[in-house]
Amino acid sequence: MSKILWAIVIFAVVIGGYLFFFTKPIVAPETPDGQPAMTASYIPESSREMIVVSSPAPGDVITSPLTIQGKARGYWFFEASFPVRLLDDNGEILAQGIAETPLNWMTEDFVDFRANLEFDKPATEKGMLVLEKDNPSDMPENDGAVLIPVIFGEVSGETTTVKIHFSTMPEGSIECNTTAAVERIIPKTQAIARAALEELLKGPTQEEKAQSLFTSINPGVEIQSLTIENGVARVDFNQQLQYQVGGSCRIAAIHAEIADTLKEFPTVQEVIVSIDGETEMILQP
Repeated sequence: MSKILWAIVIFAVVIGGYLFFFTKPIVAPETPDGQPAMTASYIPESSREMIVVSSPAPGDVITSPLTIQGKARGYWFFEASFPVRLLDDNGEILAQGIAETPLNWMTEDFVDFRANLEFDKPATEKGMLVLEKDNPSDMPENDGAVLIPVIFGEVSGETTTVKIHFSTMPEGSIECNTTAAVERIIPKTQAIARAALEELLKGPTQEEKAQSLFTSINPGVEIQSLTIENGVARVDFNQQLQYQVGGSCRIAAIHAEIADTLKEFPTVQEVIVSIDGETEMILQP
């Protein structure tokens, strides 16, 4: 029975998606009891083994702004980007934007990507996130898409505002470690410094990019630990922080974004960055 359902899913996505992908609502297939199947993403045969979405996962509860992260093979991109859309359960577009990578996309290997979407409160409880293969040729055989069912949630309880710092290059400046602060509203938490760093790792929104703000930090970077003691913040990241990072200017910018964000808190006067516990010989020019 499961093989039959899977065949129906593939057929529906490939045929329906290719023929009227841009004009009809995208609806998640249903389980035998008539409920939407919210436990898996829907990937046409042509798109399998080409893209992996790490966040959000199928069935995740999402709020705005939404950060989308994962990896895709280079030929999923065109000019280092591909389109993403968020639809409600009626097929109405809530938000659309661009997933981008700062890495070399002209490869058959997987390349990390990140996208940010902002959306208003939807009219439906559920929706669909669509990541489309960029296809400048418009040839159907080059199409590709991943459909991820999501649930819309609301931030409940108290909130707080944090300031995070992104890189900027003022006109006439030659300084690489110049940053500018932006505010983000997040759920109130005791781990406020870590929450601010998590916001930093999401990267700037489209509105912030329009203000000439950018991040020098790779997509896919994760915080492994953060401690603050006696005015010193020690933050440990995974290896992605220094993946294919070169040049003293970019390294200075990475340090500045992290340090300036943490120094927004009065308990932090110094910031020590490590990768997998190592502080020496990391983030080398």
